[in-house]
Amino acid sequence: MALSLEEFVHSLDLRTLPRVLEVQSGIYFEGSIYEMFGNECCLSTGEVIKITGLKIKKIIAEICEQVEGRESPQPFELPMNFPGLFKIVADKTPYLTMEEITRTIHIGPSRLGHPCFYHQKDMKLENVFVKQGEQIMLNSVEEINGEIMVNCGVIRNHQNHSFTLPLSQEGEFYECEDERIYTLKEVVEWKIPKNRTRTVKLTGFSNKWDLTNPFPKGFYGTLILKPVYEIQGVMKFQKDIVRILPSLDVEVKDITDSYDANWFLQLLSTQDLSERTSKEFPIVAEVIEAPQGNHLPRNILQPGKTIVIHKKYQASRILASEIRSNFPKRHFLIPTSYKGKFKRRPREFPTAYDLEIAKSEKEVLHVVATKAFHPPHDELSSVSVGDQFLVHHSQMTEVLCQGIRKVVNVLACEKILEKSYEAALLPLYMEGGFVEVIHDKRQYQISELCAQFHWPFNVKVSVRDLFIEEDILAATPGLQLEETITDTYLLISDFANPTECWEVPVSRLSMTVQLVNNNLSQDTGSILVKTLTEEITEEQYYMMRRYESSFSHPPPRPPKHPSVGEAKLTLLNVAEEKTMGLPKSPKSLHVDISKKLHSNQAGLGSKVPAGCQNSLPNLEKERSKSGAVQQQAPM
Repeated sequence: MALSLEEFVHSLDLRTLPRVLEVQSGIYFEGSIYEMFGNECCLSTGEVIKITGLKIKKIIAEICEQVEGRESPQPFELPMNFPGLFKIVADKTPYLTMEEITRTIHIGPSRLGHPCFYHQKDMKLENVFVKQGEQIMLNSVEEINGEIMVNCGVIRNHQNHSFTLPLSQEGEFYECEDERIYTLKEVVEWKIPKNRTRTVKLTGFSNKWDLTNPFPKGFYGTLILKPVYEIQGVMKFQKDIVRILPSLDVEVKDITDSYDANWFLQLLSTQDLSERTSKEFPIVAEVIEAPQGNHLPRNILQPGKTIVIHKKYQASRILASEIRSNFPKRHFLIPTSYKGKFKRRPREFPTAYDLEIAKSEKEVLHVVATKAFHPPHDELSSVSVGDQFLVHHSQMTEVLCQGIRKVVNVLACEKILEKSYEAALLPLYMEGGFVEVIHDKRQYQISELCAQFHWPFNVKVSVRDLFIEEDILAATPGLQLEETITDTYLLISDFANPTECWEVPVSRLSMTVQLVNNNLSQDTGSILVKTLTEEITEEQYYMMRRYESSFSHPPPRPPKHPSVGEAKLTLLNVAEEKTMGLPKSPKSLHVDISKKLHSNQAGLGSKVPAGCQNSLPNLEKERSKSGAVQQQAPM
């Protein structure tokens, strides 16, 4: 039965792709121009097309709320690279079968591909009882004993209970409320159901938007996103991918079951390749559409180039950001095979709780205060700008609060005075400011930093990677190593040189290839794997950081105490501060106090400024006589 192209798209189940269509009633333009504005505009009657994908071409946004004093703006196109951050508004329209959900909702291995629903009534299944309103997570769709099933799960008492539902399962399934924040790219790729609109709330921006803001000034409200689709396919005996708007006035007939699809070239995307089993590799392919911003040498991924895709696997990268305050920051993914060397740079800590997280058994953490703090209780220590501390451990101590003794979490430190040390107790909730004093002058490989230190960690490239032509990290003023990312990569090489391979990230590099029959003439033997430091966009960085393992939050701050005037120092002020009646700054005070206080700490020695050379040995003598400074709080 012939359908209009729009009707076909509306009824299309993406899981059944590819589909083969025959044009029953064509549309013509003078001169038989095939391409117009990047889309196919002339299809002849009888022409056969293999449909390989359905993608969202653009988004039409409509503001739901009336802006006071203004007329409601007309629907407008929202740029696909718009850096907005959105919260999903749950769809109030129910899904009546599991088949309807799987046909319209993206379900996949990605962390975004696990939508959650609840059922209007109790569900009695073979191995589990699902209560009314209980959140059901849909994890994957697979064939079990010849029947398509949806793998589901419910969380009870922090334990996952798995079960399956057939596509024929009926009921009223509603979307669950989703508190997570998404970029527009994530909404487009994962959160817009096919043939439905998506209501979202604009909550913020991932980075600065230099173009005209399409929203009214100060707007942070609700809007409806309506997708405009394009069909992607391939014509018979052609390599190029064609793109067709569903609004094209043609009628088509689905002839998939009666047509030999081998007449078409087999085109695969990067994602298609990653979904192949390990036994199907290596694969020889010709590049049809090359990725943008291809940084691989000798133009390996260029249209017409024959490549070998050896395998897919998981590889680790270090997510790093440029240390810069007054310019847009650059972000990088550094391979663990990076051969450059790093030196440590001072870290900044906004609270005492951050000091507790950063301290380690390897060395005593030495910091300088950049913000004053007046404690609300006499049992706690005050802090002035320029005070220096050695951070030891956290503990509990009692304080007197309006005549009632309460227990609070504190950080036990030693305050460095001119000729002595004194015990100091800093509350973990303290909103201060501290800058690390670095005594370590070693140069580290990236693997050593991973093994010896906790993230986040500040470094600067001291020796560039001499094994690569251009080291993009070498010119950065400093880097903050933030976390380890694991991602899927394809290992590819030039067909003419299959022993020199490069890693290609599946999620960030989009290309299309055609499988060819060339077989590798012989065993490639040992393979040399080369990696590159990858610079990523602000949006890609934000998407990665959202999945960082969440840390415990500091204890809540008590009622605000009347504060004294606070002075602040920036990192630059502290680094360049000379003697002004205060202890030496981190840049000039290269005294390994931790080594003098703890003889088992090695490798941290530095030159002592002239003003401290005599006082510190005398201080140690006095200290050895009187005993160690007490670190326990007064009770």
